Amino acid sequence: MANELNGFDIQEILKLLPHRYPMLLVDKVIDYKAGEYLHAVKNVTVNEPIFTGHFPDQPIFPGVMILEAMAQATGLLGFKTVENRSENELYLFAAIDNARFKQPVLPGDVMHLHIEFVKERRNIWKFYGEAKVDGKVVCSADLMCARREF
Repeated sequence: MANELNGFDIQEILKLLPHRYPMLLVDKVIDYKAGEYLHAVKNVTVNEPIFTGHFPDQPIFPGVMILEAMAQATGLLGFKTVENRSENELYLFAAIDNARFKQPVLPGDVMHLHIEFVKERRNIWKFYGEAKVDGKVVCSADLMCARREF
């Protein structure tokens, strides 16, 4: 029996995240299991506004944007993990530790965001994330999000 993937598209992402262009950095979710993991994708294109200044002659996707994409993926996993959540609930980026950048991300790359839930304590959620291109880790970090209601 084949393992069926449990993903969702951009329409579901737009329902869950408040981010919009040009700050929405997750294009689709390939698979997830609530309370455990999420695998999402960010397609990096040369048309992104960040490349007009970073860097015009050698475009490189900024490390801070890779971390933001990973943070958005953690928020998606958080939203999918909590049942009966409020419409006014958000997951705010609270901390990042042990961030490592292994190689640059370039236009044309497909970044696979792999997020694992580590623990939750008093509405602070801890995750481990990796961004991969062509199966190679380009960035890894420990991420924390704060679950807040507004």
